[in-house]
Amino acid sequence: MQLEPGIVAFQDEMTAWRRDLHAHPETAFEEHRTARLVADKLRGFGVDELHEGIGGTGVVALIRGREPGNRSIGLRCDMDALPIAEETGKPWASTVPGKMHACGHDGHTAMLLGAARHLAATRGFAGTVTLVFQPAEEGRGGGKRMIDDGLLDRFPIDSIWGLHNWPSLPLGSFAMCKGPAMAAADQFTITLAGRGGHAALPHLARDPVTAAALLVQALQLIVSRETDPADRAVISVTRLRAGDTFNVIPERAELQGTVRSFRSDTRERLQRRLEQTAQGIATTTGLTAGVEYRRGYPPTVNHPAEAALGADVAAAIAGEDRVERSPEPSMGAEDFAYMLERRPGAYIWLGIGGADEGRTLHSAGYDFDDRALAIGATWWVRLVETVLGLSEQRRN
Repeated sequence: MQLEPGIVAFQDEMTAWRRDLHAHPETAFEEHRTARLVADKLRGFGVDELHEGIGGTGVVALIRGREPGNRSIGLRCDMDALPIAEETGKPWASTVPGKMHACGHDGHTAMLLGAARHLAATRGFAGTVTLVFQPAEEGRGGGKRMIDDGLLDRFPIDSIWGLHNWPSLPLGSFAMCKGPAMAAADQFTITLAGRGGHAALPHLARDPVTAAALLVQALQLIVSRETDPADRAVISVTRLRAGDTFNVIPERAELQGTVRSFRSDTRERLQRRLEQTAQGIATTTGLTAGVEYRRGYPPTVNHPAEAALGADVAAAIAGEDRVERSPEPSMGAEDFAYMLERRPGAYIWLGIGGADEGRTLHSAGYDFDDRALAIGATWWVRLVETVLGLSEQRRN
C-alpha cells in the first residue's frame, strides 16, 4: 500500500476527528456542530477561502496550488447521520439517542479533512481544489440544495469526485463502475379505499386488505415478467397498514415502497405500470385507488474518462489487483448523482471490510474502520495531483 507519508503521520488525529463526529451525529440539515468542526479545522489548515451555510449547513473551501492555473477540481463528501439507534457498544458510540453514523459519513468527513490538511500544507498542484462538505445526503437531497445555492456557479469545479466506504470490499481495496454506479430511487404510496364491515360478513364489505395482498404480488410481476432481466430494476413494498382489530374489515389499506432503476425509459415505464396495476386491482375488487409517486435521486452515472483515471489513481496506491474496474452497480441511491449530471466526474468505493461481521451500511451495528482513513485521504491527494499536475519544471 503506497500511502502518503505526511498523511500517515497524522492518522491518530484523523481517527480522533472521526470518533468525535461519530459520537455527535446530526441528521439532514441539522449538521450545525459538524459544520462548525469542519470549518474550524479548515480555517486552521490555512485554506484560501472558506464559505459556510451553502445549501443550508454545507461548507465549501478553496485551496490554490503553488502554480497558478485555470484548472479546478471538486472533492465532495457527505456529513449527515441516520435516525438509527446505535448498538455497537464502542467507546465512541453515539451520544444522541436515536441517531448514529450508520453509513460512514463521519469517516468520509475525516478523510476529506485529512486530504485538505495535506493539500493546504504542500500545494503540490496547479490550479484550484474546491472542497465540498455536503449535508443531507440521506434522502433529503443536500447535494441538489447546494447546487441550487450556486455550488457549481460560484466555485471553480471543472470536474467533481466522490468517495464512499464499502463494507463488502476488503479493507484497502477499491471499486469504480464504468457508467451507472447507483440507481435512481423513487417512492410511492398507494391508498386502497373500500367499505368496512364485520369480519364475519365479508360479502357485505369491500375488503382493502385482500386487495392489498393481491397488489403486493402483482407489483412484483412488473419487474419479474415485464422487465428485461439485464435491465436492473426493483419494486419493493416496504410498508402495509390496514385495520385496528381482528374482527373488523377496515375502510382503507395503505402501501408504501420504493422503485429503483438505471435507465430513464425504464423509470418512466415502472411508474406508469405501477399506477396502472394499482388501478386495475382496485377496479377488479370494487375499490378505488389513489397513487402518490415521488421522484427521488436520479441514477449516479460515472463519466468514462474520469472513472478510468480515478481507478488508475487507486491502482497506484493499492495495486492493480486490489482495484475492481467493472463492479456490479448498486441498487442503492446517492444524491451525488445531481453533481454528476452537471459536471464530469466519478464516484469510487473504498473497501473497509467487515460485512460478514455485521458491518453493513445503515445497520445499528455499523462502524467505520479507522484504518481506511489514511487510504482514502491519500486517494484524494493523489487524485488532485494527477488531475492538476504541476509542470515538469516545478515538479522537479
